[in-house]
Amino acid sequence: MPGFGDLFADTRGDDRTMRVSYHPERGAVVLSLWSGTVCRGSFRMAVGDAPRLLSLLAQISATAAPGARPDGPAAGPGARAAAEVPAPTPDPVEQTGQIAGPAHRAALPVVPAPRVA
Repeated sequence: MPGFGDLFADTRGDDRTMRVSYHPERGAVVLSLWSGTVCRGSFRMAVGDAPRLLSLLAQISATAAPGARPDGPAAGPGARAAAEVPAPTPDPVEQTGQIAGPAHRAALPVVPAPRVA
């Protein structure tokens, strides 16, 4: 694991974790999902997208503050904090191709495993 990062436990347990690491040489933040010692998936996010993610997490944190109701913001001090966090401005999405219709999935070829005596 790089020198700059953190590890988070999954609420479901079962040795599931998420690792967050910063890679300055790539200009990326990597989020990886682990099951024990096996990496099950990863996502490389440009460092420039981190402020948008932080804004979203701040909104979630303010909404989930103690006293928050599941159906809306808190009625106490947390409500004011939630109201002060600006909503993220969505980036325009450019459609570059036809996205309608069914997805086409092809089966990967079966490669025989080498035999070891």
